Amino acid sequence: MERAYEKFLRYVVVPTASNYESTTVPTTKEQFVLARQLVKEMQELGIQDARVDENCYVYGMIPATEGYEDKTKIGFIAHMDTVSDFADHQVRPILHENYDGGDLELGESGRKLEVKTFPHLTKLAGRTLITSDGTTILGADDKAGIAEILTMAERLKEEGIPHGQISIGFTPDEEVGQGADLFDVEHFGAEFAYTVDGGSEDEIEYENFNASGAKIEVTGFNVHPGSSKDTMINASAVASEINEMLPKGETPRDTEGYEGFYHLEYISGTVEKAKLSYIIRDHDWDKFKKREQIMTDICEKMNEKYGEGTVKLTIKEQYRNMAEKIRECFHLIENASKAMENAGIKPFTLPIRGGTDGARLSFMGLPCPNLGTGGYAFHGPYEHITAEGMDKAVDVLTEIVKLYSE
Repeated sequence: MERAYEKFLRYVVVPTASNYESTTVPTTKEQFVLARQLVKEMQELGIQDARVDENCYVYGMIPATEGYEDKTKIGFIAHMDTVSDFADHQVRPILHENYDGGDLELGESGRKLEVKTFPHLTKLAGRTLITSDGTTILGADDKAGIAEILTMAERLKEEGIPHGQISIGFTPDEEVGQGADLFDVEHFGAEFAYTVDGGSEDEIEYENFNASGAKIEVTGFNVHPGSSKDTMINASAVASEINEMLPKGETPRDTEGYEGFYHLEYISGTVEKAKLSYIIRDHDWDKFKKREQIMTDICEKMNEKYGEGTVKLTIKEQYRNMAEKIRECFHLIENASKAMENAGIKPFTLPIRGGTDGARLSFMGLPCPNLGTGGYAFHGPYEHITAEGMDKAVDVLTEIVKLYSE
């Protein structure tokens, strides 16, 4: 039977970066390439009703084993897209067999995985480490989850493991906060589900940030700098001023655990026009809404200073803290913990400093905590994962299926 990392290596070379600026669904047509490839593989595995819809959502279902039709209908979900950062050319994955747990050059990129930055590397010694060549992301977020789910499905078939109905779903555009927008919960057919989109294979996550995206457009007034007193409005300077007005020490670099932040993702501009794109995050709902209000107040002050219409702010809620929904069906966390123990893993839970499709889906009627894939350092050229960690993640998914089939 094919191991999860072997599937993974096929998937990461397919470009699937989503695009914040796009208004299409999906945000990039390249995501359909992987979607169609996955449907073909699902059909070959005997997964029923495997299909990709017009919006690039992939669905499939494994019917219950005869006599297990009354068992809980459980689902597993991962996303096909990657971030667009460090994704301007095809990924070239590199396998480092019997990795020694020390510093590692990433191809000829000039970048290096260093233990001082990633202390967990020492614990990966002896494993087969998978990285990119240092010029792109790897794509473990979340093609590792896809590979693990399909490997689990293959194992159920090959080993004849009895089970209830199992639903499988792969989404587009998760990285731009739109992965759950058009997910068909009713068609998916599960009572509960897990996203497989976390970090190390021993992670269970059911608390996440409340999240919104904030886009700011600044319109300047451009005249000759030699005769611009009291008339010029430099849009780029106003954009910088807005960023400086945000509370100090509340960026991703300055925060951890349950602490929220403002994160400037993108800034561009000229004297005439400037744009800023932020994500706003906090686990606490009241603190989260206060953050949105601070952003609103800053933009209003800029309009008072430079004239109405200078600054336009658009805030869009992306997802909420799923803990509110998961606490009502805590068996999902208890069974995930037991599954890890059965797989020889000591589980631990931690708050997600981010979000997954499961956060949105939990509020759409599909309670959906998140499980680790075995990956690390997502969203950049230092992303890495191990073949053995992926094997363990498959073991966990298989044990979850067994527990819900008892």
